[in-house]
Amino acid sequence: MTKLVLKFDNRTLGEVPLGTSPVTIGRAPDNDICIDNLAVSNYHARVFSDSGRLQVEDLKSLNGTFLNGTKVNKEWLNSGDVILVGKHSVILDEAGDIAVAGKASKFTAPKMDETVVFDRRGEGFTRAPADAISADPDRVRVPSLIVVKGKANGVEYSLASKLVLIGKSPMATVRLRGWFAPKVAAQISKRPDGYHVTGTNKRRLTVNGIAVSGDALLGDGDTIEVAGVQLKFSYRD
Repeated sequence: MTKLVLKFDNRTLGEVPLGTSPVTIGRAPDNDICIDNLAVSNYHARVFSDSGRLQVEDLKSLNGTFLNGTKVNKEWLNSGDVILVGKHSVILDEAGDIAVAGKASKFTAPKMDETVVFDRRGEGFTRAPADAISADPDRVRVPSLIVVKGKANGVEYSLASKLVLIGKSPMATVRLRGWFAPKVAAQISKRPDGYHVTGTNKRRLTVNGIAVSGDALLGDGDTIEVAGVQLKFSYRD
């Protein structure tokens, strides 16, 4: 049976079987998979069948929909593909390999206290003020890294994790390509005052053209250059 399996922090939360009808994912309660997380738009994404094949489509969400680490608008799916919606992973399981306790035609994921809302005033990831949520419930932004120049395995990466590695290592989020790419060229870490980029080898690291010897606090629109790759740190609207 083909199904979508929802996970959070390596915990399996539930599954929804896939049939002829599209499966919608979002924060609104009428979605097939409802995720109560401020990083998720009311109607974030959907998975549907087209000519016998499955596709994922972003529904103009604020923070975007990512397939295997790459931001997509609409893309074909294969078994084992991982769709990232906010901080939750939705895995396509066509072989029935993923064991899940709870099964339903639709379900609501448990509310997570660690809902991601970045506050540039120095509070790191916190809950948004109640009045801000009621005024515009989708105005929650998760930063991204956008590849401007150089060879990497994707075009845009969501910074949904506390630590993001840039390099050729299989553990890297931003996988660099090329024979001479270092295993780890730099890392971006989430700290109480924001996101910091740190060089991790002898390669030159710059932010906005200025050499960084230790680490640097990143702001919206900053340009990072390391190991022949140029990346833009951005809060996308």
